[in-house]
Amino acid sequence: MKRHTQIVLYHVLPVAFWLLAIGGIVLWAMYHLPLAVSHYIPALLAWISVSIIRHIPRHADSVEPCFQVALLLGIAAYWLPSVLFLMIPIWGYLIYQNLFNLRAFSASFIGLALIAVWMILLNYISLIPLHFSLANNLSLWIPTGAILIAYLAATTARQTLRVR
Repeated sequence: MKRHTQIVLYHVLPVAFWLLAIGGIVLWAMYHLPLAVSHYIPALLAWISVSIIRHIPRHADSVEPCFQVALLLGIAAYWLPSVLFLMIPIWGYLIYQNLFNLRAFSASFIGLALIAVWMILLNYISLIPLHFSLANNLSLWIPTGAILIAYLAATTARQTLRVR
């Protein structure tokens, strides 16, 4: 591949992936289900979580990012409970990068437990209603999945086409 082509693809492919994801979400929402703003919150929190994990430097401590990711995914689980299953690929990525240990595993469970305690407490004092069902609102995975796939595809394209 020529250098000029590589530079053009380096800049165009991530934009194309993001436009495709956002356009797909908008078209899907127009024809199937009008989504409220709160339906995009799990997608945003999952994207931030993957971004946090992706930017951990090599040979660094991953305890604090694992705690932050668990907090974010725990909050996102209020709207989309099955988003908690994203912890499994995140742990797999950390194992692949040799950043995973027992402390990181414990930090992620402490973060999830902290959110669970707050959710139960806020439900007890009737500030938020709890409606926990893994099969409920699976259509919310469309914006979440589209944003995560666009982020991963854009990141992979940028890494592959990096000009050296």
